[in-house]
Amino acid sequence: MELGLQGKSVLITGASKGIGLATAHSFAREGIATLHLAARSVDGLQAAQADLVARYGVSVHIHPMDLSITSNVMELAVRCAAVDILVNNAADSTPGPMDQLTDQEWRSSLDMKIFSYVTLTRELYAHMKKRGSGVVINDIGNSGENWDANYIVGTTGNAAMMAFTRGVGGRSLDDGIRVVGVNPGPVATDRMVKLMKRRAVDWYGDESRWEELFDKYPAKRPASPEEVADLIVWLSSERAGYITGTIVTIDGGIASKRSII
Repeated sequence: MELGLQGKSVLITGASKGIGLATAHSFAREGIATLHLAARSVDGLQAAQADLVARYGVSVHIHPMDLSITSNVMELAVRCAAVDILVNNAADSTPGPMDQLTDQEWRSSLDMKIFSYVTLTRELYAHMKKRGSGVVINDIGNSGENWDANYIVGTTGNAAMMAFTRGVGGRSLDDGIRVVGVNPGPVATDRMVKLMKRRAVDWYGDESRWEELFDKYPAKRPASPEEVADLIVWLSSERAGYITGTIVTIDGGIASKRSII
């Protein structure tokens, strides 16, 4: 299927590993012209850049920075003002119930999950509006629709980003822009292992038993980063040209059956 991505450019945050890195590879395979990759890890970004250039011959620009700091987000927006597609993906919410989290843990998590997404969207949206075209994909998470008291920061931030995506995306097509959310459930990434270990403590009192949780997942497995990445790329493409202001969930049916896993 021709996705119409040739000649276009994309900014992906949280792009040094996991879903972000898989999304960069998926865009490159589909013929994107220019990749902008942002993350905290200099080494991770440099490795990703070298691999992507070697495999696909794509133009790759890296932006090592902490996007929980607003001034960094603003700087990134200036550097990437001309991109056609924004994929907001950088987030790392602290797991745990309300009574085990400090105010600083709340603020640190939500600065990344809400404010980096909102600020980057606002800044790049203005440039897209002037051009009359653009796509914003917010990688959010199914706990925003399937609330979880033991992941209270993440579930709160995700619900907020779902509302933001629907609110902005509901009118954005009038400006030639689409704003869409993706809600992954469990995905086989390093971050998932951390969350599963926390869940194993909650359920079994032993984080070393985290792999036992796979038996409870649909098809006894999590999603792969590539499955989520391919969905993001398709939603970014011309083939999804009338999709905006909505959330696409990819979790094997977990949210639909109202379970946590």
